[in-house]
Order: sequence, then structure tokens, then C-alpha cells
Amino acid sequence: MATDASPLTAAIATGREILRASRGIVILTGAGLSADSGLTTFRDPKGHWKRHRPEDLATPEAFRRDPCLVWEWYGVRRRAAADTAPNAAHLAIAAFALRRDDVVIVTQNVDGLHTVAARQAADERSRDTSGEPAGEVAGELACRTKALPIELHGCFYRARCSACGRCYEHRDRIDTSSQQALPHCAKCSGLLRPDVVWFGEPLGEPIDRAFGYAAQSDVCVVVGTSAVVQPAASVAVVTRRAGGAIIEVNPEETPLTPMSTVSLRGTAAEVVPRLLAPGRRHG
Repeated sequence: MATDASPLTAAIATGREILRASRGIVILTGAGLSADSGLTTFRDPKGHWKRHRPEDLATPEAFRRDPCLVWEWYGVRRRAAADTAPNAAHLAIAAFALRRDDVVIVTQNVDGLHTVAARQAADERSRDTSGEPAGEVAGELACRTKALPIELHGCFYRARCSACGRCYEHRDRIDTSSQQALPHCAKCSGLLRPDVVWFGEPLGEPIDRAFGYAAQSDVCVVVGTSAVVQPAASVAVVTRRAGGAIIEVNPEETPLTPMSTVSLRGTAAEVVPRLLAPGRRHG
């Protein structure tokens, strides 16, 4: 009987064995994961935004100079994300985290798709258990697990007051016709900004948490990241220096490839569901 003995299949099998034998797993994701949902990276937006460099828009200085322009740019990105759905890799990661109690998801993405995937996976898990849709219980289950990610760079579906720092869930369409029409804080009336980390701003507590988990994990699975944006790219390095393994999923080589135990050459949607599919011990 013919068997699929391709190098990718063999490498995935090796990766699965590493995961089965491991205790403590960090999954670090980047823009390549959401690219499989049809989202371009923030450096490749459509239309007239090509006239603006991200470095000229995603900064505190840009927001002070022209908050309407910055909110308009994020509005374009939010609408694009709202028209997409988590892909098979997002869902496989969420389901994997729900099956195990030793998985932490860390993402560089700000599109919120991991959170949507966590809720869908939790609902599916509850449906399998009870035979009925879980409703609000699904969200509660997701929140009780690590299927919700550590968002290193924030999320553009939240807004933060530029004066008092209060955060809000915010998915409404933004009126950018004037600064007065932009969203303002219900507490202090300060101007709200996207709750994302801009160039020149520290990552703060989220990166500290990610490094802490990485130092205690046997494996860091790196999905769809170029591994050039610091300090996020160092999460996997922390695991490696602590004696753990790196499993890389990326169509191209990256700076992490030489230190990876397994490098899986393929897209996230192609490889991750096979890598994280239920197995004997955690299925």
C-alpha cells in the first residue's frame, strides 16, 4: 500500500511526537497566520494608504498630529478584519489549547481572530459534550482556559483613553469627519485611541508574561512570523535557551530556522491543523 512519505509529512510527525512528550507549550503567532484568512499585513493595506508608511501612522506623534487620519486607517483595517473569519489554523490552535491545560497562545496580531476562534472552539467543545449550543457558556469556557491569547501588540477592536487610560471594547464604525466626532472616554471625555502598541511604545506586562511562560515551556511553536520584530521574536529564543524545542511553521526560512528542532515549510492553514490534530494523549 502506498504511503505519503513526503518530507513535510515526516516533519509533521516528528513535531507531533515532540508535542506529545512535552509539558508546557507556547504558541507564538504572527501575520502569516491571518494571511491565510485573506488579511494583508499592516504594511500592505489597500488603496490610498500606500502613500503612508505605517511608521508615519502607528505612532503617538501621528495621533497627536492628526487623530482623524490615524482612526481612518484603523477603520479600514477593522472593516477588512470584520469581513474575514478564523481559518483552519486559528481553529486548530484554539481547540488544542482547550484540550490541554499547559498551552499558552501569544500573538503579535491585533485583528482579534484568535479570540473569535477561541469562542468558536469552546462552543464546539461544549456542543460535543452536551449536544446543545453552549451560548454564553462558550465564552466563559474560553475565558477559563488559555485559548484566549496574550496579545503582545494589543487589539484594534479595543479603544483606550489617551488621558486616563480606561479601556473599552469598541467595534463601532468610526466617524472621522472631525476630532469632535471621534470616540471619547465616558469617564473623563478624553480622546480614545486604538488599544494597540505603536512604534516607540513598550510592550510592557504582556511581553513579560510571554517570556515567563516561554522560560518554563518545553516547546515554542512559531506560526507565521518573520521573527524579525523585537522583542516578540525573542519569545521562542527564551524557550530554546531554557532547553526547550522550537517548532517553526512558515513557508520561508526565518532567523529562527537554524535554532529550530523542526521547521515545517508550508502555510499555517495547511500545516497547523495536521500538527495539532487530536492524538492518543491529548485527543
